[in-house]
Amino acid sequence: MTTAVPARLDRLPWSRWHWTVVIGLGTVWILDGLEVTVVGNIAGRLSERGSGLPITSGEVTGIAAALYVAGACSGALFFGRLTDRFGRKKLFIVTLGVYLSATALTAVSFSSWWFFAFRFLTGFGIGGEYAAINSAIDELIPAAFRGRIDLIINGSFWLGAIGGSLLSVLMLDTDVFPADVGWRLTFGLGVVLGLVILFVRRKVPESPRWLFIHGRGAEAESLVTSIEGRVEEEKGVRLPPPEGEITIRRRGLVTFTDIARTVFSDYRRRAILGLSLFIGQAFLYNAITFGFGSILETYFHVSTSRTGYFFAVIAAGNFLGPLLLGKFFDTVGRRVMISSTYLLSGLLLFGTAWLFGAGRLTAGSLTACWAIVLFFASAGAASAYLTVSEIFPMETRAMAIAFFYALGTATGGISGPLLFADLTSSGDVGDTVLAFAIGAALMCGAGLVAAFLAVRAEGRSLESIAAPLSTSDGAEPEYPLPQGR
Repeated sequence: MTTAVPARLDRLPWSRWHWTVVIGLGTVWILDGLEVTVVGNIAGRLSERGSGLPITSGEVTGIAAALYVAGACSGALFFGRLTDRFGRKKLFIVTLGVYLSATALTAVSFSSWWFFAFRFLTGFGIGGEYAAINSAIDELIPAAFRGRIDLIINGSFWLGAIGGSLLSVLMLDTDVFPADVGWRLTFGLGVVLGLVILFVRRKVPESPRWLFIHGRGAEAESLVTSIEGRVEEEKGVRLPPPEGEITIRRRGLVTFTDIARTVFSDYRRRAILGLSLFIGQAFLYNAITFGFGSILETYFHVSTSRTGYFFAVIAAGNFLGPLLLGKFFDTVGRRVMISSTYLLSGLLLFGTAWLFGAGRLTAGSLTACWAIVLFFASAGAASAYLTVSEIFPMETRAMAIAFFYALGTATGGISGPLLFADLTSSGDVGDTVLAFAIGAALMCGAGLVAAFLAVRAEGRSLESIAAPLSTSDGAEPEYPLPQGR
């Protein structure tokens, strides 16, 4: 089958239809940010007498955090495989349903094991979201906008973090809500927001790229025609003819052997790149940043009811990074921007560690330092998802996202909280300096890898960056194929 579907999608100007995709798919990251931040901020409250749960602060930031990440890794792998096989739309509905159910049940936790179990299942749903959503977004957004939109969507996690921080200030105020009620209502609000997103998401279509790869060419052509009609009506112009076609031969089920051979043999340099980026950002965020509230309480004696204000500041820095730097990933280019954001954030974190160890920081100045570090780190971390989504063939896209997310996050997100929960809460300044330095070193290391191996994907069709496996039987796409696999 020969089709111009990719070229037709990539030539579209930005429109209201694209905003529907962004809102329907991207806003789930806000929920993820709300979830993670709320748990970090309520850790102190849950451990207090009268919270309704027999649990310690260390168990919340250590065991519960590790289980959440373990669930996310498992969910990414499980749903990533299903997303490539059964389609983006089916799975981004299912994964959101899993998240909503688990969050609702977390709100009614009556014992520590119940809380732990449903933190795992909440992560399981979120992990599936990462695979299904990132693959769908990159396949629906035009090539000229793909970098900035992907970064901003992944960065919207921090809008949820800001909301979670400020919400926790209200919910932890015992003058407003009893100690055993406020944190439950916070999780309940996440369910309400998720239901709104589910309603909007139903209007987002299946990826036309996924449809034609799976032999549903007529459906893909019809869908793209309807999208073009909506865009032309909105803009009042006739779209130019598409440039470039691709010929595919439908193949059987892509096996795990096919995926492993493609990722680790045909594209092994890209595999090293993806793994480095994910490990670096996973340690920085899962191991250190989400223990920020504990650091404030331990070293600066900030009360649990006020840590949310400080976290809102660093969350704002995290969101502004992808928002303001995102366009440069499409103009200056992927290699320069990915490597520089990782290296800058790592070097700045080394500086923060030195100042902290020298006793020259207050709660406010430490927060300011972290906000600057994370302005660059957030853009770099978001580019990790963009990178693994666009540098591997279509048939392996969701599974590649799932694998690198799971492996990188398991390395930094499971071992990290268990290790750094002790370091950052020990009361020993040297331990926290060590935690900062480890995160900084891994970010710098990933930045150096990106400087040599990052793929110049800006403005290019996904099919030109990595040819679909369906062309490997002899039919070559009319796009220039990538060099240096």
